[in-house]
Amino acid sequence: MKITSNPHRGGPKLIEAAPFPSTDAKRVADLLQLCPAAAETPLLTVEGLADVNALWVKDERGRMNLGSFKALGAAYVIARHAADLNARPGKDTLSGRTYVTASAGNHGMSVAAGTRIFGAKAVVYIADTVPESFADRLRAQNAQVVRHGAGYAASMEGASKAADENGWTLLSDSSWDGYFDLPYILMEGYLQMAAEAARQCPQAPTHIMLQAGVGGLAGAVAAYARQVWGDAPRIIVVEPEAAPALQASIEAGACVFADGPDSVMGRLDCKEPSLIALNGLARDADAFLTLSDQQVIDHLAAMDAAGIATTASGGAGVAAVMTPEVRSALGIGPDARVLCFLSEIAE
Repeated sequence: MKITSNPHRGGPKLIEAAPFPSTDAKRVADLLQLCPAAAETPLLTVEGLADVNALWVKDERGRMNLGSFKALGAAYVIARHAADLNARPGKDTLSGRTYVTASAGNHGMSVAAGTRIFGAKAVVYIADTVPESFADRLRAQNAQVVRHGAGYAASMEGASKAADENGWTLLSDSSWDGYFDLPYILMEGYLQMAAEAARQCPQAPTHIMLQAGVGGLAGAVAAYARQVWGDAPRIIVVEPEAAPALQASIEAGACVFADGPDSVMGRLDCKEPSLIALNGLARDADAFLTLSDQQVIDHLAAMDAAGIATTASGGAGVAAVMTPEVRSALGIGPDARVLCFLSEIAE
């Protein structure tokens, strides 16, 4: 476990070329009104997991029937493209367009679902290590699945090359130098769950725990939380010890690639931060925390028993507040009101 206080809090961009995250939640809500599956997800009050006054868990497992918060990302970008062409977009609005991405999980499902709804095609590159069961889930959404490379980075290289060669739209859930427009919109989609949580919380939280891979969820939610609640909540970003890309970048004051072994927190096991998310979290987060795989695994059974079964990735923020040494180090006492995000279903 390692905790880094953020020396850049409230300051300017770390990456000048990249924007800060959007906070325009109304634009997201207006577009989602066109989607019959876009029902609000619940905020759960969970008892008995941590010595705090209130543990609020925003439950994204049922989001749009896709099993994770990422349903709000790529599918929102695709819906925006459709709405730009037709005020009442339908199943043929994006006919002839192809979106390509790389995915090790839920992002690919969001791309596939969005293209299916609006008549585009989806091509999803996955690594050789990704289970065939996930490939089958993508195919069930009418996506074309291409296996490419031994890991996510190789898959993304394949997807990017295919986009260039075929004139397809590359739709990643991360951002890097020269690639900002689509991930900016994608992160904007995540504001829907932040806006719902802000309405659902009976009081302002004192602490917000946000697990991070490339940082999209954390960056979007933190930006919106500051807009709604100001400086009051302490915002803590949670990463695997094996992939502290955001923590290392905050310490360096620049984008840093992490280097570590594979983590059981596979959806969070990202060695390169999204530059948009890094700008936002440098401004909005108070601290960056890394947890070992075992520290998260130790709490999954108790989370299951409490009715919030999820993966190590989906429950990393909850696991952090359940860990006594984390609460002690961060000053999370018995009077604390902690908001967490349960980001995906159990596998």
